[in-house]
Amino acid sequence: MSKLSFLPFFLSRIFPRKSTFPLLFFLITLQFGLISCTKSQDRPSIDVFEYKRTVDAVISSEKIDTTLKYLTSVPHVAASPRNNELAEFVRDEWMKFGLEDVRLVPYDVLLSFPEKIQVELLSPKKHRLSLREKSYEEDPDTERTDVGIPYNAYSRSGDVTAPLVYANSGNPQDYDYLESKGIDVKGKIALVRYSAPYSYRGFKAYTAEQRGLAALLIYSDPKDDGYARGPVFPDGPWGPMSHIQRGGIPYDFIYPGDPLTPEWASAPGCSRILLDESPVIPDIISVPISAEDALSLFESMDGEEAPEPWRGALSVKYRLQGSESKVHMTVTMRDPIERIFNVMGSIKGSEYPDEVIVVGNHRDAWVFGGHDPSSGTACIVELARAMAEAKKEGWQPRRTIMFANWDAEEFTLTGSTEWGEDNKDWLAKNLVVYINVDSSACGKNFSVQAVPCLFPLIIQTMKDINDPTTNLSIYDCWLKGPSEGGTIGISSGSGQIDPIGSGTDHAVFLNHIGAPALNMTFSGDYGVYHSIYDNYFWMSHFGDPGMHYTATLAKMWAHMIIDLACNPLIPLDYEVYAQELRHYLEEWAEIHDPSQEKSEKLNGLLRDMEITASVLTPYLSGDKGLPGRISEENIQKANRLLIQIERDFTDPEGIPNRKWYKHLVFGARFTYDDLLFPSLTEAAEEENMEGVRQSLLNLENSVKKATSKLEQIADALNLR
Repeated sequence: MSKLSFLPFFLSRIFPRKSTFPLLFFLITLQFGLISCTKSQDRPSIDVFEYKRTVDAVISSEKIDTTLKYLTSVPHVAASPRNNELAEFVRDEWMKFGLEDVRLVPYDVLLSFPEKIQVELLSPKKHRLSLREKSYEEDPDTERTDVGIPYNAYSRSGDVTAPLVYANSGNPQDYDYLESKGIDVKGKIALVRYSAPYSYRGFKAYTAEQRGLAALLIYSDPKDDGYARGPVFPDGPWGPMSHIQRGGIPYDFIYPGDPLTPEWASAPGCSRILLDESPVIPDIISVPISAEDALSLFESMDGEEAPEPWRGALSVKYRLQGSESKVHMTVTMRDPIERIFNVMGSIKGSEYPDEVIVVGNHRDAWVFGGHDPSSGTACIVELARAMAEAKKEGWQPRRTIMFANWDAEEFTLTGSTEWGEDNKDWLAKNLVVYINVDSSACGKNFSVQAVPCLFPLIIQTMKDINDPTTNLSIYDCWLKGPSEGGTIGISSGSGQIDPIGSGTDHAVFLNHIGAPALNMTFSGDYGVYHSIYDNYFWMSHFGDPGMHYTATLAKMWAHMIIDLACNPLIPLDYEVYAQELRHYLEEWAEIHDPSQEKSEKLNGLLRDMEITASVLTPYLSGDKGLPGRISEENIQKANRLLIQIERDFTDPEGIPNRKWYKHLVFGARFTYDDLLFPSLTEAAEEENMEGVRQSLLNLENSVKKATSKLEQIADALNLR
């Protein structure tokens, strides 16, 4: 995985501190009109800095806590009556705050729910797995009876009896190892771990299906997110032995969204492909189980001991199979078309209302969703309140800010994908940036994935806002590295901005439409993912007591939005973008082109793009006025070109074998790991030299188009 670590000296050169002569700086920038967010002289003016202070003062951790408690009071899986009630709650709150054009947007989509799931060990002794999570008197939510059956969405129904094998993380190399040991896995039931190394549960199902297994059992080992990491719930943040990670297993690495409407929206009455025609629906039975239930299965095995990297922390010998270990699984699923509801609202731009910043979070949860996603939902509700309050004080952004609360993300990134496909042409023309917060805080480590043109915006925001515990800037804390370990597979990458892949609601905007995107959170020790223990008790005791980090994230979100919505020139830095792409290309060449013969031309074009973009860099942050009297028409022309540059790095035909994914730089592997230069890298890994040649040509053409737009922007602004 490629990561960027910023050097403090480099950053201080790009982002000089403005502590010297602040009044003079204020007057100069005011003279150039760079900090006014209003268009006409007769409207009261609120500058960017004042507005940021206003929003910071309005955002309330107490209100966030109250909202979170309400959101998590009842389980709310997608399409449930409670989740629909929460859609109405968010809508009503946004209307009360004064957002504009607030509405519910319905889609009719394929979902997946269990009717009966039973797993039992038949031999060497009979034992029925509990498939239940234990209750604790400290937390009444764990005693509720309406939490539903833990399940894997889009599992096939079936009745299977077969021998049991242990396949570590269920990745291809794990099955290769079993075969090297003479173990034929076809027709068997595999027990696999979520981590070691991490891979998306849908990829585990896909791999098992490809290898001919009959069924799949997936569990969380305490080595990864349980007692081996620290105190467990209800005494600590890590998962107890009975916790179960629910989740979807569709093959959304082929395409996300409704499995029956690839590349078109699931609007009421739309056409659909047949269920058996969908390439993203698994043809295998899969059930999530607890470490407690997995222990009983390991105890039944008497075969060869597993290699050391495969061994977890259970008090048992980890073996590859058992001479008599046989399991019976019965799974009955229903796959209905259900109506889901996105919630949308806006603050309209005063000058460029068609230029839109979209900010989003999803609402649906597998159970209570304390951290995932309700902490993010509470955050976006408070964000909307704070920004609406400032609007009442007279602030008006130049560009439109659109708030989105997505539905059915947990299934196949469904609500955001359907809305994105529904509005694809409009978004391709007008979407400036998409900013996603899936979950706000489960610790103190700021973690972010983004496209490089947003790196400077992110860095400056981190410098502007203080950590609520240390009172140092978020940036200073971030540079020091993580203070908490984090669950394997859950990002906790302080001190670096990670490349952005897929796996959450930004996917349709970045990977399909080609708009700049970022996803951010505060991460930390978190061992209750998608279980009943991810609830208000967990958040208020371990994830974010007092909701101080959630409030901080709301401030960071607001600051980014304000700069994007108010700056005369949209702060998309394509000098940094070109620098990072050169860095990515160097990493690719180290593996696939050591002589750099194939990548030399692309590297040279990226240098040209970097030099061309550097002319614009001083004018992106609002720190300097544009020279001369630049007309509104030319500034708007420049911004329209800036909006389109990220689109230049897409292929309308899509990447090979996954046509829905169109971005040539940012993609994701089937495991959900980020995949840089997806077409190029996959062709190189397959030793497809024609594919490598064509992918390099596509990238070269993309860079040429981007550089041409940057030249046109410089001309429009009289910078050349």
